[in-house]
Amino acid sequence: MSAEVTHLLARMAETWNAGDARAYAELFTPDAEYITFFGLHLRGRQDIEYTHRELFKTSIKLASDGEKPLVKALSDDVALVISGGGSTVDGEPDPSRSSIVTLTALRTAEGWRFASFQNTRVQRP
Repeated sequence: MSAEVTHLLARMAETWNAGDARAYAELFTPDAEYITFFGLHLRGRQDIEYTHRELFKTSIKLASDGEKPLVKALSDDVALVISGGGSTVDGEPDPSRSSIVTLTALRTAEGWRFASFQNTRVQRP
């Protein structure tokens, strides 16, 4: 399970950086709940694709923080995923864009897909 879910997470970054909104959205369940770092709540694969189609017209790319994601099995078909990372604008790293994301991965007839996504900007108290 862990390898499959980690691969799904890698595909998320690959499709984002390729600017492929459709492939990005297909990594989620049809009824996925997706919350951006600024609190926009997207409901379902269709909303995810539509919103990211516009976002992918910008120069924002995902960047790894080098840490291995946590994949915690909750059952044979469900996993909690916590992963860090950030993004660049015009290829320039920006520490203020560091985030931690929490996802729920679900084994479906299509294979593993994300059923939920929550992105939070990392803040230093």
